[in-house]
Amino acid sequence: MSDQEFNSDLQASHRATLHMLCGKIAAGKSTLTAELGRMPSTVVISEDFWLSRLFGPEMKDVADYIRCSRRLREAVGPHVQDLLRLGVSVVLDFPANTVAMRAWMRTLFEAAGADHRLHFLDVPDEVCKARLRARNAAGTHDFAASDAEFEQISSYFVSPSETEGFNVILRSA
Repeated sequence: MSDQEFNSDLQASHRATLHMLCGKIAAGKSTLTAELGRMPSTVVISEDFWLSRLFGPEMKDVADYIRCSRRLREAVGPHVQDLLRLGVSVVLDFPANTVAMRAWMRTLFEAAGADHRLHFLDVPDEVCKARLRARNAAGTHDFAASDAEFEQISSYFVSPSETEGFNVILRSA
């Protein structure tokens, strides 16, 4: 689906939409989130924002991230469903980077009877790493990650497949 088709589709639909983002670290998910969040009747819920404020000092490694992320999902899931049921679209700025994470996200929009879009940012690793280094140097993001952490986290990444049945919008670098 092209960006133009996507925008026309959104304007034609009055049902709330859950926007999910799939892409490696520094692929542009936060930038796209900000863009999507400017749409009428849309709220952004950012994992990085909430994790840094609720659990920042507790998160020292990937295992801590996994533990804290799970707790955050348990807390925000019902809230996301309520927003969708009320007709508010949600940009869920959580990484939809594994089959399991996308399955959790599916439960949210299905339980709420909402539409969905999975925005897949297909960006080469070297581009992501260059962006990550620039972002780290600028200190403009809630979390900094090293190249080694990029590799470790990216090892879990699984691109969405047709068999998952999502409405995918492909965005390439």
